[in-house]
Amino acid sequence: MTSRSVIQLLKGQPTSDGGGVRLLRVITPDAQLDPFLLLDEFDSSEPNDYLAGFPAHPHRGFETVTYMLDGHMLHEDHLGNRGDLVAGGVQWMTAGRGIIHSEMPQQVAGRMRGFQLWLNLPGHDKMQPADYRDLDPEEIPQVRIGDSAVTVIAGTFRSPGLDPVQGPISGGATAPLYLDLALAAETSLAVVVPVGHTVLAYVFEGEVIIAGQTVTKGSLARLDDGDAVELTTGRNFARALLLGARPLREPVVTYGPFVMNTVAEIEQAIHDYRSGRLTA
Repeated sequence: MTSRSVIQLLKGQPTSDGGGVRLLRVITPDAQLDPFLLLDEFDSSEPNDYLAGFPAHPHRGFETVTYMLDGHMLHEDHLGNRGDLVAGGVQWMTAGRGIIHSEMPQQVAGRMRGFQLWLNLPGHDKMQPADYRDLDPEEIPQVRIGDSAVTVIAGTFRSPGLDPVQGPISGGATAPLYLDLALAAETSLAVVVPVGHTVLAYVFEGEVIIAGQTVTKGSLARLDDGDAVELTTGRNFARALLLGARPLREPVVTYGPFVMNTVAEIEQAIHDYRSGRLTA
């Protein structure tokens, strides 16, 4: 196997979004991590940091993946869908040609923690009908490896000497891989990944060593090419997201909640939203 090395480290930046939810923005569209557009981490036990939630807002042209670690969020959209996001649950939403939805906390106290990832769609899929899938924690496989564990949200987890485990989300134009790695102290884990795919590791607890490079909490590592990622921990437990996807290599034009291939398509999305035709 050819292990990937770290070629870039990005540090999450504090910001707010929605109604004023405080979060850490780890990936922005200008980071050029094709096909990944955005990654936000939210984590607070202070209600004023999250109670305003994310009131009704539009999307077009990409997918959103919300992964809850702690807390309870309610999703509602213009199609009449309602979904409860609880600790350990995931919502995988394809905005397609357009969706208007809200994500609002269903708690007034306690910890709210999780992630939202934006994943681009190819031009020929951007105007497909909107769709989404709620995944209960019981639907998401978890692989125990000694005192470590791997939660397989999307793609297939492969590691030498272990049977492959398929997550509930698979395929599509970008063939995404989304793993939550909970790594015991003083351990190593090799994860097989597709050659040519963009692969990122985001550490959100402790620190992880990848090919001799230490990645600390709140840091995102962009990796070079290869067919494996080897992660090692020191004296403390660590936790990281390992993300992979096939790059689209298409022009990307973003404007707030719209992600298209051209300026004209963005202008059309704005016009459609203002005229009530975004979801028509």
